Amino acid sequence: MRKEDCFYLGKVVSKYSFKGEVLVKLDTDEPEIYENMESVFVSLGNNLVPFFIDRCRLHKSNLLRIDFEEVKDEPTADKIIGAELYLPLSMLPPLSGNKFYFHEVIGFTLMDEVYGNIGTIKSINDSASQDLFEVEKEGKELLIPINDEIITKVDRKNRTIHVKTPEGLVDLYLSE
Repeated sequence: MRKEDCFYLGKVVSKYSFKGEVLVKLDTDEPEIYENMESVFVSLGNNLVPFFIDRCRLHKSNLLRIDFEEVKDEPTADKIIGAELYLPLSMLPPLSGNKFYFHEVIGFTLMDEVYGNIGTIKSINDSASQDLFEVEKEGKELLIPINDEIITKVDRKNRTIHVKTPEGLVDLYLSE
């Protein structure tokens, strides 16, 4: 399994018991849908390794307490602390309306209310405090904030996202 075919589920943050159980901080708004998993891919080195789960359950808010088949003592659990967990993209619950997964909108066209086609989404920058569409138009890169006030419609069928950008933002990029 390749990382490109998976989505990031979370990260092993600590040991929970001397029997090798670990706590995973989930990167999701709905942690309860991952309570009954049978397996996950654990990123070890440059590989995604399948780990099978004996038992997993929610622990507090967005932590998942996992008892892996392969991890039954503290030294083994220590080896996976900090490891990232992944699941196949096919396991993502479908979204509708104006909600979308970042990976699914790459290649979509961004249509602005005033300027029309302002480019193609090349990637999503989620490393800053505000997530941004990285859009390319005629060799120029535009950075458009991703938020509910700007996004007016997600049209999956036509692979477009309709936006109402703040006044002056598109001019800043395209007027040069």
